[in-house]
Amino acid sequence: MGRRVTVLDYGSGNIRSAVRALEHVGAEVSLSHDSKEILEADGLVVPGVGAFATVMEGLKAVDAIRWIGRRIAGSRPVLGICVGLQVMFEEGVEHGVRTQGIGEWPGTVERLAAEVVPHMGWNTVRPPEGSELFSGIENERFYFVHSYGVQHWNFDVNVPEMTPPQVTWADHGGPFIAAVENGPLSATQFHPEKSGDAGAALLQNWLRTLG
Repeated sequence: MGRRVTVLDYGSGNIRSAVRALEHVGAEVSLSHDSKEILEADGLVVPGVGAFATVMEGLKAVDAIRWIGRRIAGSRPVLGICVGLQVMFEEGVEHGVRTQGIGEWPGTVERLAAEVVPHMGWNTVRPPEGSELFSGIENERFYFVHSYGVQHWNFDVNVPEMTPPQVTWADHGGPFIAAVENGPLSATQFHPEKSGDAGAALLQNWLRTLG
């Protein structure tokens, strides 16, 4: 039996492609914002396209931030995609407006420091040694569509028994965070559901972490 995955339905666009991609790699997928389905699924996917502030408003409208936090606190896997990665950070700055994020990780989402924005198309990434998400696909290319990103990582871990997050980087006008793996919470700035065989392999790797 495949792993049960809920794709969070809060009004974000283009989530059907995420549902299809997960089904393609063997997951049993529901599209819902029902708290019971969110909490009981083996894995929760938080998609996101468009503006940081709009995504945060959508998440708040269905009380999703509470359920995302409850899953993470209970070590229940969550995968953010695109703006679904960005909102896991402390804040986003768009057109001079600061919007508070979920705050699972320190950092600010800002406009990419590149001559050509948005960053649209295929790009390589630099995963850390031991990455589970990128196991076997360390040298593959993934599909990005974004104008904003997190360009600095300031996670300071002073607790000896705490494993620091694994951060994957990519470059477009400078380095930016392409993915983070942090216990039950993982996220990618790129779209695995649009990344062909490499994206499918990454989703399979994530499904294997669901226990």
